Amino acid sequence: MKENLIQQKSYDFALKIIALYRNLVKTNEFVLSKQLLRSGTSIGANVSEAQAGQSRADFVSKISIASKEARETCYWLRLLRDSNTISKSEADLLLSEAESIVNILTSIVKTSTLKR
Repeated sequence: MKENLIQQKSYDFALKIIALYRNLVKTNEFVLSKQLLRSGTSIGANVSEAQAGQSRADFVSKISIASKEARETCYWLRLLRDSNTISKSEADLLLSEAESIVNILTSIVKTSTLKR
């Protein structure tokens, strides 16, 4: 079976978000960390749901949601970085991954929409 790049990237990214969440909770940061956990793990969940889309429109809808979740994750990471809750280097690494995921998802949406 052919490897699905976005599925693997979003899954690997979710694992990193879970690790960051666990570290943030250890420092008693509960609010922003929970938001980050929800959006960061939701990307892959929506990508997985899209794979079982009932139609092209359903697929595009789920991938679009994944893209929105990735953008939200970027917001939370910037907020955590700029509030000095996490280091700039850690945030920038994760932001780079999240932005890469956004770019891939945006490309998938555009391509899938054009094929209609």
